[in-house]
Order: sequence, then C-alpha cells, then structure tokens
Amino acid sequence: MEFQMDSSRISIRPFQLSDADDFLTWASDDKVTRYLRWETITSKEEALMHIQQIAIPHPWRRSICLDDRSVGYISVRPESGDDRHRAHIGYAIRSDHWGLGIVTVAMKMAIPSVFEKFPFIVRLEALVEEENVGSQRVLEKVGFVKEGFLRKYGFNKGEIRDMLIYSFLRTDKIAS
Repeated sequence: MEFQMDSSRISIRPFQLSDADDFLTWASDDKVTRYLRWETITSKEEALMHIQQIAIPHPWRRSICLDDRSVGYISVRPESGDDRHRAHIGYAIRSDHWGLGIVTVAMKMAIPSVFEKFPFIVRLEALVEEENVGSQRVLEKVGFVKEGFLRKYGFNKGEIRDMLIYSFLRTDKIAS
C-alpha cells in the first residue's frame, strides 16, 4: 500500500526570494532535473537568479510547499494566438519526496486555479518522457487522459526523445 501525505500540509503559492535555500535543495538534484528543460542549479546565486528572473515573472509558476517550505513546482505556460486555448503544464518535486502523493495533491489544487486565472484555456497538455513512469502515474491519478505516443518529439538535455502526451480539459473532472 502506498503511503499518502497528510494533504493539509501541502500548499501551492507564488515563489519568493526567501525560497532560495529550499529551491536549491531540489533544483540542484540531477534526479529531479533529469526530465526538466532547465539545467541543474548549482549555487544559491543561481537559485536566487532563477526565482527572480524566471519563476516570479512567469505567467503561472507556483512553489509546491510542504509545511510552507518549497519542495517542488508546478508551471503552466499558455500558448498564444490561435493556440491560446491550450497550455502546457509541468512539475517537479524533491526526489526524497517522490511517491508520497504530494504532486498529485498539488496538481488537484492547481488545476481549478489555472482555469480561473486563464478563462480562455480549455485544454492543459502534459508531455512526459516514456521512461518517466512516476510522472505518468501522477497525471493519471489527477484525471489526465493519455492521448498518444509521440516518437522523437521532445528535445531535452542534448537528445530528441520519445514522449507521451496527456490532456485535461476544462470540462473534465479532477479524479477523487
């Protein structure tokens, strides 16, 4: 049986500069950044710069917090123009917190907030590398639908990789 974290300890909020030390704890872990498009953060200065220049000004990037300490993030990037009805969602969490249900709870909190902030979005998309089974499980537990396998689709860390695409529509119900 899988252990489930007490969901009252989990929250999502905008990043703050005071998150730098906690952010560095997980953003400096190659296991965490393996599937992310950004490189591993290696110093507190880099962490502060990332939070200040990328996380805070981002259209919708939230810190996943456990007892109000940053342990990961969820990011939603809306498309523009004729594709503005779609947005890409991504997330990561400290490797020592994998499998505890924290990201699942945080995603269930995030989705209604995203649809409220961006009323023009009708579809959230998540691209997941084939071997990232943990991330696939999170999406399925939240209620995302696996739509297909995209061969040699995503470029990450110097190589073109196979991806799975998942979607969640505004009209879908978050899984209980």
